[in-house]
Order: sequence, then C-alpha cells, then structure tokens
Amino acid sequence: MKKTIMSLQHLLAMFGATVLVPILTGFDPLVAIFCSGLGTLIFHFCTEGKVPVFLGSSFAFIPVILAAKEAFNGDLAYAQGGIMVAGLLYVAMSFTVKIVGVDKIKIYFPSQVTGAMIGVIGLNLLPTAFDMASSNILISIITLAIAITINKFGKGFIKQLGILIAVFSGYAICLSMGLVDISTITKASFFQIPNFTLPKFSLEAIVLIAPVVIAVFMEHIGDMTTNGAVVGKNFIENPGLNKTLLGDGLATIAAGFLGGPANTTYGENTAVLAITKNYDPSLLRRTAVLAIGLACIGKFGGFLQSIPVAVMGGISILLFSMITFVGFKTIKDSECVQNKNNIIIIVTIMIIGLGTTYLSNKGIVIGIPVTQSVTITGLSLAAIVGILLNRVLNNKEFKLEKEKKSITPQTTTV
Repeated sequence: MKKTIMSLQHLLAMFGATVLVPILTGFDPLVAIFCSGLGTLIFHFCTEGKVPVFLGSSFAFIPVILAAKEAFNGDLAYAQGGIMVAGLLYVAMSFTVKIVGVDKIKIYFPSQVTGAMIGVIGLNLLPTAFDMASSNILISIITLAIAITINKFGKGFIKQLGILIAVFSGYAICLSMGLVDISTITKASFFQIPNFTLPKFSLEAIVLIAPVVIAVFMEHIGDMTTNGAVVGKNFIENPGLNKTLLGDGLATIAAGFLGGPANTTYGENTAVLAITKNYDPSLLRRTAVLAIGLACIGKFGGFLQSIPVAVMGGISILLFSMITFVGFKTIKDSECVQNKNNIIIIVTIMIIGLGTTYLSNKGIVIGIPVTQSVTITGLSLAAIVGILLNRVLNNKEFKLEKEKKSITPQTTTV
C-alpha cells in the first residue's frame, strides 16, 4: 500500500506536463500518457533498472511538431515519423558515446550552444501560450497567478502539485461560469483503447523535427547528473550514459510509432525523489504501470479535452518562461560570456532561432537535388549553425579541450 501511494505521488508530479504537450500540439493525451508509461518501462529495461526516473512528454519538440503540423495541413502522422527518426538519432548517439566516450562528445555541446538553444526553445513557445491565453485573458491571468503563488510560497509536495492545482482551479472557475463543454466527457466510454495512430514519413518533416535532438542531448546529460546527485550515485558511469540515451531513444521511437509526442526524462519526478528520500527505482516502474492503466479510461481523456484553452494558456506562459530561464541560467552559471566569441555564438543562435520563426512562419525552404524542397525551422538551423560556429570561432580552445580529453593518465611503478 505504501509503495502504491508513493507511486501515485510520482504519477501526479509528471501528470501536468505530460498531458500539456499533447493538448498544445494536438496529439491524444491518453496516448501520450500510455507512451510515457511504456517509455519508462523501456528506459528501465535498458538501464538495468538502476536509474529512478520517469519519462514524459518533451517540451523541446513542441515548436517543431507544430511546424510539421502546419506544413502537412494538420496531419500529425508526419510529425510522428520525424519523432521516430529523432529517436533513432538518440540511439545512434548512444552507440557513439559507447565507442568514443562521453567526454569527447560533450565538447561539441558547450554551454554557449546548449544554453542559447534551450532559451530559443522557450521563446519560440511563448507566442503559442499568449495566443491561447487571449481566448479569455481574465481566466488565463487567474490560472497563471495561482500557479505562480504556489510555486513561490508552496511547500513540499504541494509545490510539486502547483500546475495540477492551478489547472483544476481554473477549470472549476470556468465550470461555474458555464465555459466548459462537458460533452467530451459524457460521450466518452468508460474503458477504451487509446487512439493509436501509425506514422508517415516525409523528408520535410524529418528535417523539421530530428535536429532538435542536438538541443536536448545536453539536457539529457543534465537530467542524469541531477538525478544522480539526488540519489548519491553516478549514473553517467553506471549504468552508463550510452544506456540512458538508448532507453530515451527507444522510448521516443515507441511514442512516435504509437502516436504520442517524444519522451524525455522528467525533473519533476527527480524532485519527488529529493522530497521523499525514497530512491527505489521500482516505484517508478509501478508508476509506469499505473499510467498505462489510466490511459485506458475514456472518461479521463474526455475530461482532458474539455479543459478550456485559456486555462492551458495561463499555465503555458509560466512553463515556457521557465524553459527560457533555464537556458539563460545555463549560460550564466558556466560564465561562458567572458569570452567574446561565445557572445557572438549566443547572439547568432538567438537571431537565427527567433528571427526565422517570427519573420517567416514557413521557415527556410531548401532545395535538395532529386528530392522535394524541404523546410527547416529556425530552431534546427540555429542548432546546426551554433555547433559549426563554435567549432570555427573557438577552434584553439576546442583543440586544447579535445587533446586534454584524449590524454590517458599514466601510472608509475616504484
């Protein structure tokens, strides 16, 4: 019984963010919950059951999923194909890390690149949040205020439920004002199989979505490092970064195949570990099984679909602002701005990542011989240019760092 209660806490911690992504992008929330549970079990299998993490819907993929959705007239099947390819890139990265070592890979993703990319992701998402909030500004402000208040003054587990409490509060207010369409709940059956859909593949969708893996690679390392610090173990070494990347990649492939958004390791559940001091990985596997069961309750899916857009808009403003903050904090904490070349790299990434999005909703069209023209988003282009520009401008530092990583310590016998 105690383990079930502990697992429910983890379920509540991941719930708000996991269902928000499909609500924003158009995927079925029940499929997303199912995929998060399945993905978590896949991850634990790949990591030998050693790492106490839960996988949920990734916010980093939202802007590129929306871009693919628009490019293919609302058909998310093509986004699924792009997500599957992104998962394959994760798998390829896991084998690369296994062969060459994590230190040699990390030097291609310094803070000036990853921090700027995370910031661009958040800023790209904010207009979507504002559009949603504009449907009923008062409701959005109230919902946002509740979430901020709980985040600022809440303690312990209540603070972890801030998003959930704010959504339910906003929902209750809308319900009392007659602003909720409950027909989605009444028409839904109690038990049902989630609405799984098969993927479609297009070069344009792949180019739109897959490069986001560049931006989230270091996020994965950060999540594993943070989780290990809380638990008191080095999961980068044991079971190994290659195995955690493999688990994340296979989980994302499964989600793309079934019709859900890409998966990622969740810091929300790591926070629950820190609060409860219970680091048993089996609790997360139990949570995964609960999530799969919950995904088969049709009434619950109907409730999620009935949440007013303005409520989700208010919550989204907070969440997307926090993503932006994490990016800028990554830059600040690394002190990389002391190097003027890094400032150039950061500014270039920001200009490309934001400029191509705000000035051209269609992105950048690139003609490839013997294929159709494909569109690449500002986010993907910014990641590619950022890595290349860092390699050029910081060539000397890059070589020194690479040489330092390649030196093998020698032992002297006496």
